[in-house]
Amino acid sequence: MEKDVTYYKERLQNLLSNSFPELVPNTALIEQRSQWAKIVYDGAIRSGSSIEQCEYYTDHILFEKFHFSKFETVSNIINNNFGNLMKHDELKSFSLKMLKLCAPIFDKYELSDDFAYTYDFDKLCIEITASILSWINQYEF
Repeated sequence: MEKDVTYYKERLQNLLSNSFPELVPNTALIEQRSQWAKIVYDGAIRSGSSIEQCEYYTDHILFEKFHFSKFETVSNIINNNFGNLMKHDELKSFSLKMLKLCAPIFDKYELSDDFAYTYDFDKLCIEITASILSWINQYEF
């Protein structure tokens, strides 16, 4: 089954929109990864790989380093701890605002695709929760 670059762009844009909204404007990243995915898929098909194997290769190209999401981390903390303080349609914009506030906290950790499975992830979440709570108390949100 042949796939064009648009297919890969849409898949990557969907992931970025949901998990890495700060990267959505990075059209060069989207274009480059989509082109690479198309090249890899076509090469794998020509070499006789199965569709499933080809998709595995392209997913690796498209989603490399996009398994741990700072935005999802902040958003989940807000939903779980502070979601009752705002309307559902305000959560994303508030999460983006808090993502900027929490950037220095993230900078203290060595983030990787499997960071969410480490002890440091728990420490990170505690720090982020405290920072957001402090902001809410300061601005009487």
